[in-house]
Amino acid sequence: MKPLNPNLKRLLIFLSVVVITVVIYIFRDAANELTRYGYPGIFILSILANATVVLPAPGLLAVFAFSSVLSPFWVAVTAGTGATIGELSGYAAGYSGQGMADNHPRYAQLVNWMETNRSTALSIIFALAVIPTPLFDVAGVAAGALKIPIWQFFIAALPGKIIKMLLVAYSGYFALDWLFT
Repeated sequence: MKPLNPNLKRLLIFLSVVVITVVIYIFRDAANELTRYGYPGIFILSILANATVVLPAPGLLAVFAFSSVLSPFWVAVTAGTGATIGELSGYAAGYSGQGMADNHPRYAQLVNWMETNRSTALSIIFALAVIPTPLFDVAGVAAGALKIPIWQFFIAALPGKIIKMLLVAYSGYFALDWLFT
């Protein structure tokens, strides 16, 4: 069997990310039903909420709410891990678009900067993972386009996502506890 043309492979990855994003966005309200399954539901919901590229999906609200019913620590770890897995869609979108960027004059400079400043780039990925903002989608796309190894991207993002979820979970735990006592 003949291997797939790299440009066709990138196009298929990109189209898959677009389809996943649209489907999750359309069914975002139904996704909230997953939280009734406890930790596994929060894990899956976090994957789905973070697999959308730029479009908002409910995820942090479930972490906030469920931390008053379940252990906030384990809600955060579960949601942070799921969120990091979901963010791989942005990485895949960037990877699929790298062929288009290869010919851009700034691309070679950016790749060179990333290679010589790898720890800075990974620190930026970590910092953006902590902040609840859609800018992390841009970081994932950039990491994929700039060929940062996927395992390095994952290891840089995971602790940041868990820290963000810890902040949200404990905020929910203390806020809801304070409101209802």
